[in-house]
Amino acid sequence: VVTLLRKQRIPVLLHRAFSSSARRLRNKVPEAQKLFQEDNGLPVHIKGGTSDVLLYRATMTLTIAGSCYSLYWLLVASMPQRKP
Repeated sequence: VVTLLRKQRIPVLLHRAFSSSARRLRNKVPEAQKLFQEDNGLPVHIKGGTSDVLLYRATMTLTIAGSCYSLYWLLVASMPQRKP
């Protein structure tokens, strides 16, 4: 009898946990769609605001710096070594 009661409680507890947490969340996708589909002349990577601009610039800076660093070491590796 005890195991039968446990088996009946588990699905009810799981249902409560998932259904109660789902009600608190709000769908923000329609708001984001309106923001990004708005025709204001800005590129997509800047439409999100200041944080998107900073993230884009940081990504581009790291990409260019990494490329330059790689080219520098490629140049160093292509030079013949001096023999003492």
